Amino acid sequence: MTYVFAPAAPASVPVQGGGLFPAHRIYCVGRNYVEHAQEMGFTGREPPFFFMKPADALVPVAEGETGAIDYPSLTANLHHEIELVVAIGTGGRDIPAARAAEHIWGYATGLDMTRRDLQGEMKKQGRPWCIGKAFDQSAPISPLVPKARAGDLSKGAITLAVNGQLRQKGDLSELIWNVNEIIEQLSRAWVLAPGDLIFTGTPAGVGAVARGEVMEGAIAGLPTLRVAVR
Repeated sequence: MTYVFAPAAPASVPVQGGGLFPAHRIYCVGRNYVEHAQEMGFTGREPPFFFMKPADALVPVAEGETGAIDYPSLTANLHHEIELVVAIGTGGRDIPAARAAEHIWGYATGLDMTRRDLQGEMKKQGRPWCIGKAFDQSAPISPLVPKARAGDLSKGAITLAVNGQLRQKGDLSELIWNVNEIIEQLSRAWVLAPGDLIFTGTPAGVGAVARGEVMEGAIAGLPTLRVAVR
Protein backbone atom coordinates (compact mmCIF):
# COMPACT_ATOMS: atom_id res chain seq x y z
CA MET A 1 0.00 0.00 0.00
CA THR A 2 1.37 3.40 -1.01
CA TYR A 3 0.20 6.66 0.53
CA VAL A 4 -0.93 9.33 -1.94
CA PHE A 5 1.26 11.77 0.01
CA ALA A 6 3.72 11.40 2.88
CA PRO A 7 1.86 11.12 6.21
CA ALA A 8 2.61 13.58 8.98
CA ALA A 9 5.00 12.48 11.70
CA PRO A 10 3.12 11.01 14.69
CA ALA A 11 2.56 13.34 17.64
CA SER A 12 4.73 12.52 20.64
CA VAL A 13 5.86 13.83 24.02
CA PRO A 14 9.46 13.59 25.31
CA VAL A 15 9.97 11.48 28.41
CA GLN A 16 12.09 12.65 31.32
CA GLY A 17 15.24 10.54 31.12
CA GLY A 18 14.94 9.85 27.39
CA GLY A 19 12.61 8.47 24.77
CA LEU A 20 9.34 9.57 23.23
CA PHE A 21 5.77 8.77 24.28
CA PRO A 22 3.56 8.37 21.17
CA ALA A 23 0.35 10.35 21.61
CA HIS A 24 -2.94 8.77 20.54
CA ARG A 25 -5.87 10.92 21.71
CA ILE A 26 -6.22 13.90 24.06
CA TYR A 27 -9.18 13.82 26.44
CA CYS A 28 -9.95 16.82 28.66
CA VAL A 29 -12.15 17.00 31.75
CA GLY A 30 -14.29 20.11 32.18
CA ARG A 31 -14.89 21.99 35.46
CA ASN A 32 -13.09 19.53 37.74
CA TYR A 33 -12.08 21.88 40.60
CA VAL A 34 -14.80 23.32 42.85
CA GLU A 35 -13.62 26.95 42.76
CA HIS A 36 -13.14 26.89 38.98
CA ALA A 37 -16.60 25.37 38.52
CA GLN A 38 -17.97 28.19 40.66
CA GLU A 39 -16.17 30.90 38.68
CA MET A 40 -17.69 29.40 35.52
CA GLY A 41 -21.16 29.53 37.10
CA PHE A 42 -21.58 25.97 38.37
CA THR A 43 -21.46 24.27 41.77
CA GLY A 44 -21.37 20.82 43.29
CA ARG A 45 -20.03 17.45 42.18
CA GLU A 46 -21.71 17.33 38.81
CA PRO A 47 -21.23 14.27 36.60
CA PRO A 48 -17.91 14.62 34.73
CA PHE A 49 -17.96 15.70 31.11
CA PHE A 50 -15.26 15.49 28.50
CA PHE A 51 -14.06 17.16 25.32
CA MET A 52 -11.16 16.37 23.03
CA LYS A 53 -8.22 18.02 21.31
CA PRO A 54 -6.32 16.64 18.31
CA ALA A 55 -2.99 15.04 19.15
CA ASP A 56 -1.19 17.49 16.88
CA ALA A 57 -2.33 20.35 19.13
CA LEU A 58 0.46 19.27 21.51
CA VAL A 59 3.40 21.64 21.95
CA PRO A 60 6.12 19.71 23.81
CA VAL A 61 8.50 21.90 25.82
CA ALA A 62 11.84 20.52 26.99
CA GLU A 63 12.62 20.64 30.70
CA GLY A 64 14.34 23.88 31.66
CA GLU A 65 13.47 25.61 28.38
CA THR A 66 10.84 28.16 27.40
CA GLY A 67 8.54 27.01 24.63
CA ALA A 68 6.39 29.25 22.45
CA ILE A 69 2.93 29.31 20.96
CA ASP A 70 1.46 31.72 18.43
CA TYR A 71 -1.46 33.86 19.51
CA PRO A 72 -4.31 32.08 17.70
CA SER A 73 -6.57 33.57 15.07
CA LEU A 74 -10.19 34.67 15.56
CA THR A 75 -9.88 35.45 19.27
CA ALA A 76 -9.31 38.46 21.48
CA ASN A 77 -9.54 36.48 24.74
CA LEU A 78 -6.98 33.65 24.96
CA HIS A 79 -7.08 31.99 28.38
CA HIS A 80 -4.59 29.81 30.26
CA GLU A 81 -5.67 26.68 32.16
CA ILE A 82 -2.96 24.75 34.04
CA GLU A 83 -3.65 21.01 34.35
CA LEU A 84 -2.22 17.69 35.51
CA VAL A 85 -1.86 15.42 32.47
CA VAL A 86 -2.19 11.65 32.88
CA ALA A 87 -0.64 9.38 30.25
CA ILE A 88 -2.23 5.99 29.61
CA GLY A 89 0.12 3.06 29.07
CA THR A 90 -2.34 0.16 29.07
CA GLY A 91 -5.71 0.54 27.41
CA GLY A 92 -9.06 -0.96 28.24
CA ARG A 93 -12.83 -0.58 28.48
CA ASP A 94 -14.95 -0.29 31.64
CA ILE A 95 -11.92 0.08 33.89
CA PRO A 96 -12.95 0.17 37.58
CA ALA A 97 -11.51 3.03 39.62
CA ALA A 98 -9.85 0.50 41.94
CA ARG A 99 -7.76 -0.80 38.98
CA ALA A 100 -7.26 2.49 37.15
CA ALA A 101 -3.75 3.15 38.46
CA GLU A 102 -2.57 -0.02 36.68
CA HIS A 103 -3.30 1.70 33.35
CA ILE A 104 -1.29 4.88 34.04
CA TRP A 105 2.12 5.25 32.39
CA GLY A 106 3.09 8.64 33.76
CA TYR A 107 2.29 12.31 34.30
CA ALA A 108 3.08 15.75 32.89
CA THR A 109 2.28 19.42 33.39
CA GLY A 110 -0.01 20.76 30.67
CA LEU A 111 -1.84 23.88 29.52
CA ASP A 112 -5.35 23.71 28.08
CA MET A 113 -5.34 26.96 26.09
CA THR A 114 -8.82 28.29 25.37
CA ARG A 115 -10.27 30.84 22.96
CA ARG A 116 -12.76 31.89 25.64
CA ASP A 117 -14.74 34.33 23.52
CA LEU A 118 -15.33 31.72 20.82
CA GLN A 119 -16.19 29.07 23.39
CA GLY A 120 -18.67 31.41 25.05
CA GLU A 121 -20.35 32.34 21.78
CA MET A 122 -20.79 28.68 20.82
CA LYS A 123 -22.29 27.95 24.24
CA LYS A 124 -24.83 30.75 23.77
CA GLN A 125 -25.85 29.31 20.42
CA GLY A 126 -26.03 25.74 21.72
CA ARG A 127 -23.34 24.65 19.27
CA PRO A 128 -20.23 22.48 19.79
CA TRP A 129 -17.37 24.58 21.16
CA CYS A 130 -14.37 22.70 19.79
CA ILE A 131 -13.39 25.93 17.98
CA GLY A 132 -12.67 27.35 21.44
CA LYS A 133 -10.63 24.39 22.65
CA ALA A 134 -9.28 22.20 19.85
CA PHE A 135 -7.21 24.68 17.86
CA ASP A 136 -3.57 24.55 16.77
CA GLN A 137 -0.97 24.70 19.57
CA SER A 138 -3.68 24.57 22.24
CA ALA A 139 -1.98 21.90 24.37
CA PRO A 140 1.54 22.82 25.54
CA ILE A 141 3.03 20.03 27.64
CA SER A 142 6.13 19.31 29.71
CA PRO A 143 8.13 16.09 29.44
CA LEU A 144 6.33 13.05 30.82
CA VAL A 145 7.54 11.56 34.08
CA PRO A 146 7.08 7.78 34.46
CA LYS A 147 4.68 6.83 37.23
CA ALA A 148 7.35 4.97 39.19
CA ARG A 149 9.46 8.14 39.33
CA ALA A 150 6.62 10.64 39.90
CA GLY A 151 5.14 8.78 42.86
CA ASP A 152 1.69 9.49 44.29
CA LEU A 153 0.12 12.56 42.66
CA SER A 154 -3.17 12.50 44.53
CA LYS A 155 -2.12 15.73 46.25
CA GLY A 156 0.36 18.55 45.72
CA ALA A 157 0.42 22.18 44.65
CA ILE A 158 -0.63 23.20 41.13
CA THR A 159 0.05 26.81 40.09
CA LEU A 160 0.24 29.09 37.08
CA ALA A 161 2.02 32.46 36.92
CA VAL A 162 2.05 34.98 34.09
CA ASN A 163 5.14 37.20 33.89
CA GLY A 164 5.95 36.11 37.45
CA GLN A 165 2.55 37.07 38.86
CA LEU A 166 0.56 34.20 40.38
CA ARG A 167 -2.77 33.64 38.62
CA GLN A 168 -3.87 30.10 39.48
CA LYS A 169 -3.27 28.20 42.71
CA GLY A 170 -4.75 24.93 43.90
CA ASP A 171 -3.98 21.42 45.07
CA LEU A 172 -4.42 18.13 43.24
CA SER A 173 -6.40 16.88 46.23
CA GLU A 174 -9.11 19.38 45.25
CA LEU A 175 -10.05 17.53 42.06
CA ILE A 176 -13.81 16.92 42.13
CA TRP A 177 -13.30 13.66 40.24
CA ASN A 178 -9.91 12.15 41.05
CA VAL A 179 -7.66 10.55 38.45
CA ASN A 180 -8.87 7.00 39.06
CA GLU A 181 -12.51 8.08 38.83
CA ILE A 182 -11.80 9.99 35.61
CA ILE A 183 -10.29 6.88 34.03
CA GLU A 184 -13.28 4.82 35.13
CA GLN A 185 -15.74 7.31 33.58
CA LEU A 186 -13.74 7.81 30.38
CA SER A 187 -13.36 4.09 29.75
CA ARG A 188 -17.13 3.67 29.85
CA ALA A 189 -17.51 6.04 26.91
CA TRP A 190 -14.37 5.20 24.90
CA VAL A 191 -11.97 2.29 24.71
CA LEU A 192 -8.83 3.81 26.19
CA ALA A 193 -5.62 3.06 24.31
CA PRO A 194 -1.89 3.26 25.01
CA GLY A 195 -0.81 6.79 24.18
CA ASP A 196 -3.97 8.50 25.37
CA LEU A 197 -3.43 11.71 27.35
CA ILE A 198 -5.96 13.02 29.87
CA PHE A 199 -5.98 16.70 30.89
CA THR A 200 -7.66 16.47 34.28
CA GLY A 201 -9.04 19.98 34.84
CA THR A 202 -7.87 23.36 36.07
CA PRO A 203 -8.11 25.24 39.39
CA ALA A 204 -9.65 28.70 39.74
CA GLY A 205 -7.98 31.83 38.43
CA VAL A 206 -8.09 31.29 34.67
CA GLY A 207 -7.53 34.47 32.71
CA ALA A 208 -6.33 36.07 29.51
CA VAL A 209 -2.77 36.22 28.18
CA ALA A 210 -1.39 38.52 25.51
CA ARG A 211 1.45 38.43 23.02
CA GLY A 212 4.80 38.79 24.74
CA GLU A 213 3.67 37.29 28.04
CA VAL A 214 5.24 34.18 29.57
CA MET A 215 3.25 31.52 31.41
CA GLU A 216 4.90 29.27 34.00
CA GLY A 217 2.95 26.27 35.19
CA ALA A 218 4.12 24.09 38.06
CA ILE A 219 2.87 20.89 39.66
CA ALA A 220 4.65 19.42 42.67
CA GLY A 221 6.90 16.56 41.57
CA LEU A 222 6.72 17.34 37.82
CA PRO A 223 8.75 19.50 35.43
CA THR A 224 7.84 23.18 35.30
CA LEU A 225 6.24 24.24 32.01
CA ARG A 226 7.27 27.66 30.63
CA VAL A 227 5.55 28.95 27.50
CA ALA A 228 5.76 32.35 25.83
CA VAL A 229 2.95 33.77 23.67
CA ARG A 230 4.22 35.34 20.47
